[in-house]
Parts: sequence; C-alpha cells; structure tokens
Amino acid sequence: MSDNLKEKTISALKWSTADRFGQQVIQFLVGLILANNIVPDDFGLFGMLAIFNGLSFVLVESGFGQALVRKKSNDQQEFSTIFFFNVFIGILLYVILYFCAPSIAAFFHQPELVKLSRFTFIVIILNAFYLVQINILGIKLDYKNITKVNFISTIISGSVGATMAITGFGVWALAVQLVCYHFVRMICFFYFVRWKPLLFFSFIYIREHWHFSIGLLGTGILNVIFNNIFTLIYGKFFPKEIGYYVQANKQSETVNYAFVSVLTGTTYNVFSQIHEQTERLKHLLREFSHKTAVIVIPAGFFLIASAKNLIVSLIGEIWLPAVPYFQLICAANLVSCLYQLNINTLNARGKSKITFRTEIIKKGLILLSVVSLFSLGSKIMIAGYVLACWIGYFITMVEVKREINHYWKNQLKDILPAAGIGLLIALIIKAISFLHLTDIVLLIIEMAVAGIIYIISIRLFYRNIYATISSLATKTIKTLLRK
Repeated sequence: MSDNLKEKTISALKWSTADRFGQQVIQFLVGLILANNIVPDDFGLFGMLAIFNGLSFVLVESGFGQALVRKKSNDQQEFSTIFFFNVFIGILLYVILYFCAPSIAAFFHQPELVKLSRFTFIVIILNAFYLVQINILGIKLDYKNITKVNFISTIISGSVGATMAITGFGVWALAVQLVCYHFVRMICFFYFVRWKPLLFFSFIYIREHWHFSIGLLGTGILNVIFNNIFTLIYGKFFPKEIGYYVQANKQSETVNYAFVSVLTGTTYNVFSQIHEQTERLKHLLREFSHKTAVIVIPAGFFLIASAKNLIVSLIGEIWLPAVPYFQLICAANLVSCLYQLNINTLNARGKSKITFRTEIIKKGLILLSVVSLFSLGSKIMIAGYVLACWIGYFITMVEVKREINHYWKNQLKDILPAAGIGLLIALIIKAISFLHLTDIVLLIIEMAVAGIIYIISIRLFYRNIYATISSLATKTIKTLLRK
C-alpha cells in the first residue's frame, strides 16, 4: 500500500469508527429513553414501515453512488446527472407511496398508518438530495466531514425524539426523529461539501454506470426485502410479537451496525483504490478480516450470553419477551461484518453480478426457512434466518477464493482464534448466570469477567492488537490526566 493511500485509509478508518461508534452511543442512550417511554405496540407500528423506506432508499440510490466511487469521478456534469436522477426517483416514489398509504394500512389492519406513513415517507425525498454529496466525500476518503454531519444530525434528531417520547407523543416521536435526522443531514451536507448541481442531465452517464449498478441495485433490493421480511410477517400474522422483534433487532444492531457501516463505506472505497492489484487486495482483506473478527465475534458471544440481563437492566422487564429474538439476531450478526468484507472485495473488483447471485442464494434460503418453518412459530423462523446468514458467508468465501485466490481455509484461520475467545467468554458467563443476584449486579460482574478474559486472550493470541489497544489506552489516560 502506498504511503498516501495508507495515510488516507488510516484517516478514513479513524473518522469512520469515531462516526459510527459516536452515533451508536448517542442512539443507544436515546433508544433507552424511547424504550422506557414508548410501548412495544408503537415500536411495532413504526417498524411496519421500515421495508418501504428501505426499498425506496435503495431505488433512489440505484447503485450509482458506488459506481462513482469506483470510477473515482471528478466530472461535475456526471455528478449533476446522478443528483437529478436521484431527486426525480425520490419524488416519484414518495408520490406513489403517498397514494398507497391506505392500502399499506389495510394490509396491516392499522388505520393510523395512513397519516404516519405519509409523514414518514418524506425522508425518501430528503435522502435523495444528499446522496451525491456523500459519494463526493467518499471518493476523497474525507470521512471527517461525514462524521461531523452524522454527529450533528444524530444529536439534534435524538434530542427531538427523546423530548417527544417523554412528553407522551408515542409513535410520532419515532417518526419525527427519523424525518428530523434526514432533514438535518441534507442541510449539513450542502453546507460542508459546498457543491451545487449544474443545470445538466445526460442519459449517457446513466447508461455508462448501468451495467455495474444493476447488480448492486438488485442486491440492495434483496437485502432490504429480506432484512425486513420478518417485520412484515410479524406485522401481518404476529402483531403482538412485532414490537419485541423490532426492539430486539434495534438493540442487537447497536454494536453490529457500527462495525458493518464502517466496513461497508470505508473498505469498499479503499479496496476500489487497489482493485487491480490482486496481491495487495488479498493482503488488505486478510488484515481487515483478522482485526475485525477479534473485535466482533467475542462481542457477539458476550451479547448472546448476557442477553437477559442486558435487556432487563437497560430497558425493563416489559421487554423480556424480546430476549430470544435478540440472541438469535446476534448469532446471525457474528459473521455479518466478515460477509460484508468479502462482498466489498468482489464489488471492488467489478463483480457486482456475483454478489447479486450470492444474495439470491442467501435470500432464497431465508425464504425457504420462512415458508417451511412458519407453522412452527416465529422464533424457529429466525433460527432458519441465522443458518441462511452463515451459509451465505461460506459462499462468499468460495467466490473470493475464485476471484483473488484467497483460500477459504486461510479465511477460517483468521477467525477461529476469535471464535475460541468468544466461546470461552460465553461459557463462563453462563456459569456466572446461576448466581442469585439482581440483574444489574449480575450484568456488571459478567462485563468485568468478560473484559478480563478478553484482555488476557488477545495478550496471548493477538499481540499486535493488544499493543495497539494498550498504547491507545495509555495515551488516553495521559491526555485525561493532563487535562
């Protein structure tokens, strides 16, 4: 890796990590306020709209953003074309969904969804206005300004949502928070990027990127449909359980989303810089996989083992039925970051059709689990989803091997030590759970024990990572002491 690219990569990772984890901390704290002031039924009601917003975001972006990043474009006419295309699709989709709102409400047998959906779907248009700006910053690996935008947006929208929840606005607190978030992002991106579209549009640019973008578009659509398929099913057939599932999914994503979003945005941009250099790409993929696994997998095992105490201590016993959903989703998330690294590698090489095919297989397995396990209950369906996610990861291993000659055995070597650490943490926490203590006290003990095991383990098996963490901790302590 060249010094310049290495410097940009380190900076991008630093700011991306700060961005995502900063957002997650704020969202976590806001989420605690929301969960303690909004009933499960309202969370379920709002969750019914997730699939429509998600599909719209994918259709608006259409894969052109990643195409711009891969091309490393600096063409203002090209930027303007994509901008107006995004805005047009965004407005078109909002109009369609506006008139479909009564049908959506009728499908879920929830009349209040008419007004709620028409207001919430405004985010589709807002999102369309700043997609190009994000990609301009992505091309430059300028994650410092992206972090600023996200931090401001999260703080303002979180404050508004929390205030409304406390004052009794119920589900509307969730809706206003979402709209406020995207509105503030739109304003901030125009301010920080200082880019304005030209009055220009050409289908030449649309056609140029279409063959690459179509695979990403198809993959994105499949991801949204199947990531929200259980919300859709619960909303229709298990209305009493949807709120618990939505909250479990939200809490499980607190850690997972931070890592996945960092890897999705940053590594794709970095991999795209060296996509023609196979050996450098393979080396960088192994480096990312190795370091990601040692963080994500032990954390996932801890969340699974401490699920009950976490849920009850943080958001109350009213959410106890969410625990099994939380554990199952965390089990699926164990490989989500590693899966995304492999997907980004293939996309950076221009193999979006392969990733699309992989997603079709993975989603087909999810659909099969839903159809075949539906009669056995909602939790069994989620277990089928977990299995499908793991199979999808092993498929990407095979595809990466074919593309850059990175053997799946070597990929396993990068994650097995981390899996061993995670399993050890889970087993010891399980033993501790039999102590007759309050949930919060037990949780504190579990966190302390897990922390000790983790530090000792990485000291023995991941000395480079331990040295980095130790150095960072030392610098942080010295800085605090000076202050």
